Amino acid sequence: MAELKEVLAKYGFSFKKQFGQNFIADGNLLRAIAADAGVDENTTVLEIGPGAGTLTRELSACAKKVVAYEIDRTLQPILDETLADCPNVQVIFGDFAKANLPELEKQLGEYIVVANLPYYVTTPVVMRFAEEAKKCKRLTVMVQEEVAERFCAQAGSSQYGAVTAALARVGECRITRKVSRNLFTPRPNVDSAVVRLDFIPNKIPVLSEKAYRFAVRCAFLNRRKTLENNVMHACRISREQAKELLAQANIEGHVRGETLSPHDLARLSDLLYQQGYIK
Repeated sequence: MAELKEVLAKYGFSFKKQFGQNFIADGNLLRAIAADAGVDENTTVLEIGPGAGTLTRELSACAKKVVAYEIDRTLQPILDETLADCPNVQVIFGDFAKANLPELEKQLGEYIVVANLPYYVTTPVVMRFAEEAKKCKRLTVMVQEEVAERFCAQAGSSQYGAVTAALARVGECRITRKVSRNLFTPRPNVDSAVVRLDFIPNKIPVLSEKAYRFAVRCAFLNRRKTLENNVMHACRISREQAKELLAQANIEGHVRGETLSPHDLARLSDLLYQQGYIK
């Protein structure tokens, strides 16, 4: 970590908790992340939160182009130095959450996302790509280990939840490696993992994406209640109507939502849409 710490000290940089800043300097890990992501000379990479540019440099060495969004403008002189010999890198200082994704995708063309995500933005960023992106082929992101396990969980497990079901409908998610907290500066309180999500067009087709999101919310509305009760509450219908709806979807009403596979949720969502519960 000595070289990274020296560069940060040179510019008087101080870590900001509100941005969840934890930087990586281990060269082997950085190269492994780029390899896990499948970056090559034909790849355009979108990076969220380049920090001091350590991962950005590795991506630059492999990729056709890297576009990086950084929210902390105090990192500008540091990135100017660390990326000085990376002509295929463009750094945009701004909040990615406020970026116009359709316009950005027009500029990028087909691309992948590679990032060491701050823990506080992990789920919103990943879900934004899952729900809105049209030209993103895959995401490879470093996240808190617990969150990584949730992203890749199987139906019925304690980690399986609404985010899992949402991601499973659009792609295949897997953990490529576990990462010790000791490889970060400053050292976080938890270990991390690298997750790769490959988008698969029309993986689980549904009549309405909005209806699928509603079905997921129904399933996980209250984990302590049965699916029948959750559907009654969410749809504002009687118990008999809820039983009939679930029977048509070939789903037992007494089960809990976390036991439903993404395919089960897709059947339920199509019925909700066909019967006018979702417009």
